[in-house]
Amino acid sequence: MMHNSSSPAQRSTWPFVMMAAVILMITMGTRQSLGLFMAPLNLHTGLDIASISFAMAISQLVWGMVQPAFGAVADRWGPGRVIVLGAFMLAAGSVLTTYVTSDWGLIFSIGILSAAGAGAGGFSIVIGATAQRIPVERQSAANGVINAGGSMGQFIFPPLNQLVISTLGWMQAMWMIAALALTTAPMAWWLRGSPRPQKKHEAAPPSLTLREQLKIASRNRSYWCLHAGFFTCGFHIAFLVTHLPGEVNLCGLSANVASISLAIIGLANVIGSLVVGAVGMRVRMKMILFWMYASRAVVILIYMAAPKEPWTFYLFAAALGATWLATVPPTAGITAKLFGGRYLATLFGLTLFTHQIGGFFGAWLGGLALVSFGSYEWMWWADAGLALLAALVNLPIKEAKPELRLAAV
Repeated sequence: MMHNSSSPAQRSTWPFVMMAAVILMITMGTRQSLGLFMAPLNLHTGLDIASISFAMAISQLVWGMVQPAFGAVADRWGPGRVIVLGAFMLAAGSVLTTYVTSDWGLIFSIGILSAAGAGAGGFSIVIGATAQRIPVERQSAANGVINAGGSMGQFIFPPLNQLVISTLGWMQAMWMIAALALTTAPMAWWLRGSPRPQKKHEAAPPSLTLREQLKIASRNRSYWCLHAGFFTCGFHIAFLVTHLPGEVNLCGLSANVASISLAIIGLANVIGSLVVGAVGMRVRMKMILFWMYASRAVVILIYMAAPKEPWTFYLFAAALGATWLATVPPTAGITAKLFGGRYLATLFGLTLFTHQIGGFFGAWLGGLALVSFGSYEWMWWADAGLALLAALVNLPIKEAKPELRLAAV
């Protein structure tokens, strides 16, 4: 007798996936629209672009640093408490930003408090929370849905923030972010608890301690290749999120072009994330990463040669958006294949830390380039070169072919 391959227990896991996607939509939406506040902060505080860029670069680094730390806490005591803590930290940092006028004040509010709060509701926490409830063969699709939630945040938040900034002011936009951040606290109820791993699908022995797992991961070359590729991804994304509004301004175009472009990136990545999540169940995920990084290098070079008109930015955003954060599902998927889901929040959190080290340099060096040379040209060349290297570094990863499980008989 044939039975449906999706049991009631498996079907019941999808509400966790959807709630994780909504939480990520809010935390990522706030982060991916910070570049819109660059000019208002410059006018209000009197701080130069390089100083504001440095505070935002610190936020990239801190967001990455807290991922493995909060991931370890979530692996031990469950993600619910971590997400609630993050909700209040993100809200407090957003409100505090409206009062600060110094370098150190901005570093603390945006660079540390807000970034740590967003990190507590970031990729490693929500993906780790669902990984222990979903069989390995379904995790690629689940990660694609969760990642699409983060991309939807980028589609919604930039134009929403730009609208509030234009009509009510940037401070009111920050207060709106704070209010929305607090809505993730009650959502954490869905992800509370620390479920036991599904031993049938685990790649690591259930008795393995976190310290032992970290030692094993530190000796795995494929894991380090993931880190290297993700470094470039962070550099690329942080540079664009932070400095795309500045690039648009240098081209003499309206700030609305920047907000629309960021929204297009988010919308395109919703589609890209879902497609990558589905394809990852059938194709080696390292090859998906190779082609995504290689395509970025090509798209950047085409952008550099194209006339700087609004349609150029929109097409550029759509092309980049297809792969924007679609690197997350295959990176998390390969990590789960290599080590299992028991400590995925920690191990994937470490790759996100490397991602954000790249993000730090992308945001910071972009500001230095603008101050030193008056344009971002050298950053674009560096971005294209790093994308090509990231594509190549994924090829040596040792990854088994995906096996699609048939319906149980």
